[in-house]
Amino acid sequence: MKVFFSIVALLSLFSVSAQIKSDTIIQDQRLKFDYKSLIIPSILVGYGIIGIESDGIKYYNSEIKHELNENIDEKFTIDDFSQYVPFVSVYALNGLGLQGKHDFKDRTIILATAYLLMGGTVYALKTTTKVERPDGSTNNSFPSGHTATAFMGAEFLYQEYKDISVWYGITGYLVAAGTGFFRMYNDRHWLTDVVAGAGIGIISTKVAYWLHPVIEKKIFKSKKKSNKIAMPFYNGKQYGVGVAITF
Repeated sequence: MKVFFSIVALLSLFSVSAQIKSDTIIQDQRLKFDYKSLIIPSILVGYGIIGIESDGIKYYNSEIKHELNENIDEKFTIDDFSQYVPFVSVYALNGLGLQGKHDFKDRTIILATAYLLMGGTVYALKTTTKVERPDGSTNNSFPSGHTATAFMGAEFLYQEYKDISVWYGITGYLVAAGTGFFRMYNDRHWLTDVVAGAGIGIISTKVAYWLHPVIEKKIFKSKKKSNKIAMPFYNGKQYGVGVAITF
């Protein structure tokens, strides 16, 4: 299982590094645009895109696939559920009385924005790159939507609770890395799909936080007691919209 540990270590290293970097540049409650915090996730996305045509990277993808296939006894579909754990944890922690950075309305607006950015990017790349999945089932392997969702949620969890404890974010990133691993373990994605998905998820959440003040000002001007939020979701197979109403 050395592949598992190397992959988790790789993704966790990138993730924790991004957290440490962003923590040094954020001084107030709302993130301000800083291109430096996009460097690491952009590298992840870039690696994935280069890997689509690079023979060397594609060979490495195949080596990982073969090693995983040799050690697989049965498939586990835990990744279908673990992708949602990081962002659901934000609402669970708040429900337990641990208040994050934003209230229900604001954090839901941020999450919905991140989901739109992430889902739109993943869908566009899947339909244009047409990369065959490792199991040969379809030609929409790149990037991994499950992994993008998981890392989007991990960054969301980190941003909401980093001021309380950085370990909430680190735990979320570990769950996200595990989700990416199981996408490969289940022969549904290449390493490049997972790495690119991680980068897309992180970037989507960061941009959503930067856009939030503008969205809040332009769209959610009203101070009504009742708020309705529509939150789209995409898990790599299905699309849907969840609606949350507060009074």
